[in-house]
Amino acid sequence: MMLYIMRHGLAEEPTPKGDDSARKLTSKGADKIRKAAAGMRAMGLAFNATLTSPITRAMQTAEMVASEIGGAKPRAVPELSTGASPMGALEALIKLRLPENVLVVGHEPTLSRLASLMLTGSPESVGIKLKQGSTIALEFPDRVERGVAKLRWMMTQRQLRQLRE
Repeated sequence: MMLYIMRHGLAEEPTPKGDDSARKLTSKGADKIRKAAAGMRAMGLAFNATLTSPITRAMQTAEMVASEIGGAKPRAVPELSTGASPMGALEALIKLRLPENVLVVGHEPTLSRLASLMLTGSPESVGIKLKQGSTIALEFPDRVERGVAKLRWMMTQRQLRQLRE
C-alpha cells in the first residue's frame, strides 16, 4: 500500500483578526500546485482516495490534484486540520481502512510528525520539514501502521513541477 503525504500550496498571509481556516491559496500557489499535480500525473501516480484537512487551503490543494490526476472527490478528515496531533491523525487513517493508493493533504508540522510516526514509531525521530506543495511517498507492507512504513521518495513542489510532460 502506498500513502502519499502532501503539504498544501502557498496561501494568503494571515491577518491579525482573520480566520486562519479561511485562508485560500494565492493565484501563484494554485498555479504551482496545478503544475506539481501535472508532474505527479507524468510520474503515473493515481490515487484511489484523497483525504484532506477541511481547512480551505488544503481542500483547494487536494481538489486541484484530484482534478489533474482524476479520481474521487477529496474527503475532509478533521484529524488532518492545522494543529492536529500526529497520533490522532494516524488513528483516524487507521480507522478508515484505506485503499491501495491514497493521497493525504494537510499542514505542517503535523504532516512531518505523522510521517516520522509512520516510519519510526515516534513523531520526533525523523527531522522532516515539508515545504509548501512537497510530497512524501510511504510504502506500507499491508496497511497503515505506526513504525512500519518505508520511505520511497520525497520531492519538493519544484521537483514535481519539473516532471511535467
